[in-house]
Amino acid sequence: MGMVLDVAVAGGDGVDAAGTADGTDGAAPDGGHAAHGSDAAGGTPGAGTAYPAPATPAIDPDARVEEVVDPVLPPMPQERVHRLTLTAEEVELEVAPGITQTRWTFDGQVPGPTLRGRVGDVFEITLVNDGTMGHSIDFHAGALAPDRPMRTIAPGESLEYRFTAERAGIWMYHCSTMPMSAHIAAGMHGAVVIEPEEGLPEVDREYVLVQSEVYLEPGSGVGGGGAEGGPAEVDMDAIAAERPAFVTFNGIANQYGSAGEMLQARVGERVRIWVLDAGPSRPTSFHVVGGQFDRTYLEGAWRLGDDDGPAEGAGAQALGLQAAQGGFVELTFPEAGHYPLVSHIMVDAERGAHGYVRVTD
Repeated sequence: MGMVLDVAVAGGDGVDAAGTADGTDGAAPDGGHAAHGSDAAGGTPGAGTAYPAPATPAIDPDARVEEVVDPVLPPMPQERVHRLTLTAEEVELEVAPGITQTRWTFDGQVPGPTLRGRVGDVFEITLVNDGTMGHSIDFHAGALAPDRPMRTIAPGESLEYRFTAERAGIWMYHCSTMPMSAHIAAGMHGAVVIEPEEGLPEVDREYVLVQSEVYLEPGSGVGGGGAEGGPAEVDMDAIAAERPAFVTFNGIANQYGSAGEMLQARVGERVRIWVLDAGPSRPTSFHVVGGQFDRTYLEGAWRLGDDDGPAEGAGAQALGLQAAQGGFVELTFPEAGHYPLVSHIMVDAERGAHGYVRVTD
């Protein structure tokens, strides 16, 4: 993007004041910064070689998602102790209409199952590794020493992970096996929604969107995904270079638009949209085109409005999140129509982080 600088180091052995070992003008080999692995020039930082930016693969405009991920937040369970088993497994899943990848998953889905509870609830999780490599799990919703519950387990093994939810918010969970960026990017992430013990104000509709990046190996394309027609694998070099092929809501690019099913609302209904940025690396700026937020909640605290009601005479246009941060927005829609929901980091919206809310009378 042009944000490039030179650091000229003087005084070392064999280095002159111009910062070069041979007294040249300091230009990078081949006439630029690409040979230094500059990310701005398309290189992996520190790799010393240029890395070509993978274009978002062309998608058939008539293609539809085979199975849309339900964005509706599951209802609040009645029990206060939540016992469940999560299975780590590697499966072929769509990452865009007509394009598949071998995904590393919790329970065969991306994102993993959304968990829900209240402050004070206890979660007793059994992780079973049915994959072909080591996997683990890390719940941000709990505070505890990671040594044993977050350890990597080999295929065929299991572990018990118990925590108490002591603080409200939408919390990420993910595989913490190294390289962690690869395990998260491959699909091993999910959300835990924890409400205050007294609950949040009721709304008419409640959705959850987990933004994440997809990195396809070179040669991936339409009709299966991989270079030879099979599913694509995860591209480790693209992860290191932060060059995603797609950026998604709930694991599949474009699924909440013409390629799939739109979110639904009616005029005047209060809609709450929980948003979690699972990354592994890119931030988001969540925006609903044509809408204005009158209540926002970020990292466990009200930022606009509160339990007593929406903000009066004030609003918000976007919810900005770094990787592993989350919150929610609330709004009502003034008239019928189709309202795009996007990451306002526009390059990521164009990579697939967009959809629609279809509002009817």
